Amino acid sequence: MDYIKIRFSNSLDDLESKLDQTIAGMFQSMGPSFSSKSTWKPPLDIFETKEKIYIVAELAGVDKDNMELEINPRAMRIFGKRVPKPPAKDGRYRLAEIQYGHFERILYMRTPIVMETVSARYSNGFLHIEMEKTPHQAKQKVPISIE
Repeated sequence: MDYIKIRFSNSLDDLESKLDQTIAGMFQSMGPSFSSKSTWKPPLDIFETKEKIYIVAELAGVDKDNMELEINPRAMRIFGKRVPKPPAKDGRYRLAEIQYGHFERILYMRTPIVMETVSARYSNGFLHIEMEKTPHQAKQKVPISIE
């Protein structure tokens, strides 16, 4: 069985630096004068139940070895690259709409997740991620002392 790389982290430091890169990505989309590195964002579907969060990322044409998933209790990052196939030597493009190169999506969870139960599988161009939510803690009354 082939596995998708999943990295677990307890700090948001790595994701914060990635957020900085994402902000820089906004300028990349404004045109080539801002940056030569292009990134694209794969479309996602997110479905939630009381106990779990399900995410599906459309990554058609991305080799499993070219994608990674990083996760901590409050955030998730999907990133990698889609490599273009070279066209025929004697042909030329009439239309080129498929995005190639590096991609990245960062999602912040409204509810903390149980990192040990995260699973991911790649099938027919879709990355399926399943995460279990941390159970809600019961409220506890704290006695207040008088001095």
